[in-house]
Amino acid sequence: MKPIWIVDDDESIRWVLEKALARENLSTKSFSNARDAIEALQSSTPQVLVSDIRMPGASGLELLQTVKAKFPGVPVIIITAFSDLDSAVAAFQGGAFEYLAKPFDVDKAVELIRRALEESLREANVEQASAETPEILGQAPAMQDVFRAIGRLSQSNVTVLITGESGTGKELVARALHKHSPRAAQPFIALNTAAIPKDLLESELFGHERGAFTGAQASRRGRFEQAEGGTLFLDEIGDMPFDLQTRLLRVLSDGHFYRVGGHQSLKANVRVIAATHQNLEIRVREGLFREDLYHRLNVIRLRLPSLRERREDIPILTRYFLSQSAKQLGVESKRVSDNAMRFMSGLDLPGNVRQLENLCNWITVMAPGQTVEVKDLPQDLVGGRDQSLQLESPANRPVAFDPHLAAPVAATHYPDSSSSSTPPGQVAVSGELQNEKQNWIALLEIEAAQMLSNGDADVMDVLGRQFESALIKIALRHTHGRKNDAAVRLGIGRNTITRKIQELGIAGAKDD
Repeated sequence: MKPIWIVDDDESIRWVLEKALARENLSTKSFSNARDAIEALQSSTPQVLVSDIRMPGASGLELLQTVKAKFPGVPVIIITAFSDLDSAVAAFQGGAFEYLAKPFDVDKAVELIRRALEESLREANVEQASAETPEILGQAPAMQDVFRAIGRLSQSNVTVLITGESGTGKELVARALHKHSPRAAQPFIALNTAAIPKDLLESELFGHERGAFTGAQASRRGRFEQAEGGTLFLDEIGDMPFDLQTRLLRVLSDGHFYRVGGHQSLKANVRVIAATHQNLEIRVREGLFREDLYHRLNVIRLRLPSLRERREDIPILTRYFLSQSAKQLGVESKRVSDNAMRFMSGLDLPGNVRQLENLCNWITVMAPGQTVEVKDLPQDLVGGRDQSLQLESPANRPVAFDPHLAAPVAATHYPDSSSSSTPPGQVAVSGELQNEKQNWIALLEIEAAQMLSNGDADVMDVLGRQFESALIKIALRHTHGRKNDAAVRLGIGRNTITRKIQELGIAGAKDD
């Protein structure tokens, strides 16, 4: 891991931060002025940069601009005086991760630097994964139309509305649009508006000031600020609450917004790509979606075909998913016989590409031989029913496998999560929980039945602990490890979550 750079003309501040970070086993490199730090950027880069805003010579804002121009993935924390809040706002507009107001608490400063460090490492992992994974697979004419549209939009910053059934790969297309746009070097931030409770969605989008509501113990940047200069992908936009649609409309209209509880107008330089599986025209007629917002989003519409419309792609997708699943689990890749492939190509697969990937994960674990025949496929499919494979498992996300379970489970990635992968045994949670409810219950029943048939003792206790552990881990990931916020999200008390974390041996939790 690269060192944390500290840039400040005040020697005492540099000394305090160096000692505090050394106690956390974090390496540092200090500079007394911005010019020396800018010169050092020619040969090396920091993991996180902490800089004063006012120094002799070049300012912290100039240093911020230089870092963001050359290394946009490096989080920059700006140190500022309370009397200099206008400069702090300018820092955010320049892409700063957060700011520290003087005089600051050293423990709070270390916690903030750790959060920036986690985001830096997570972004590095996401970039590496993106480099290893092809964007979109497809040879069917319907997919070639999609590829041509992405190419035509490659030099544009225009707003795009992606429509299509669940599981067709709308986020993959949004990432491709970003990657091939003039904003490719800037952040791509994704948010599923249906997965966030209504009361929290406003804060997720626009951020909040300290004390804006109960539990807001520190200021927080929203997704618009995180995506500054880049692309914000709003999935399931049709489910956005009506009152928030008004705020989103204003940002799209004039580019300005306020944090929750804030009084300072912020300017957003963000390209918005929205997606939905719903018919927005019908929702407009029903009064559930603002017509003016619909027209703002529907500048360019890109419809993704269902897998039923591109059946010729099923063989190539199947081979890819089987290869990826085998790689994740460290086993030899299975091969599907010609007869079985014809059978799979004739399935309706209402879950589309997501369902096909999940089927391939099942085959990798459950099929008895290396060559898969029709009889080796799940009985629900062979018997004409295909409702059992609707677990969310997007094509660009890793698979976590628990050897005690009958099937692999997709690892969930939250846009604001603090870790880059799901540990083995952690069950996925998705924004489409209602559609998937019966499936995770079915997996639980399979696990319980297997344990009971093996004569395992304390089945209730073992499964109960796994269930609680999964919920708490995902909640902590969603709140960047802040256990008090996680307790609020889960609807349990602070003492309860503290006790559970200790009992279950969960790492990574911290006080808010």
